[in-house]
Amino acid sequence: MDAIPANSSSVVQTATARVHEVIKKRILNGHYQANEYLRETSVASELNVSRTPVREALRELVSEGWLEAIPHRGARVVAWTAKDAREVFELRLVLEPLAVRLASTQISKSCFKSLEILATQMESLTEQVDTNTESRSDIASLNHEFHRTLILASNNQRLANLLENVVRTSVIHRNFGNYDLANLRRSMRHHREILEAIAAGSPEWAENVMRAHLLAAQALHVPHTNTPSG
Repeated sequence: MDAIPANSSSVVQTATARVHEVIKKRILNGHYQANEYLRETSVASELNVSRTPVREALRELVSEGWLEAIPHRGARVVAWTAKDAREVFELRLVLEPLAVRLASTQISKSCFKSLEILATQMESLTEQVDTNTESRSDIASLNHEFHRTLILASNNQRLANLLENVVRTSVIHRNFGNYDLANLRRSMRHHREILEAIAAGSPEWAENVMRAHLLAAQALHVPHTNTPSG
């Protein structure tokens, strides 16, 4: 990436967007670890840009929840605790199936087509996980867009606002590293079945598949605190 002239605001904005995307992808693929500090000078040197777009990108990532600002220390990759995971899935299990149920009754043809394209892209990447080191982080990004698109299709802005930060937080700390190929394929099948349910005009079916989808993810990401007795 070329260095950015300091006197060109439009170019700086473009560079900021690129830096933002690179840092986000590096968080998703584990290049930047939880609690790791990102220094302006180091990131600028790594990406061959000036500090200005890096500074702006770090600010944006803090506001979006990917990083946290530590006074007198800088920006740090947000850590993910078992309690965080449990709380996120508790919220998603209540709100997201409802969003899908609402979306099922009013989704546009163009929105549905976008979801089909996202599902196809994720399915293709799933079959590359053993040979393409970037595929898991790419799946995570596409998965976020898939869920976000479904939520927005609910046409309930308050519900979408509630879920936006919750889903983003989940994706930040979920790079599908816990998923083996069988788990990934199951997740992809859930996406397809949600679309089948919507196409069939069955909100209840779509809602139940989303709930099963989230429960499967929860089982992989939330440590079990209770074990069956007997």
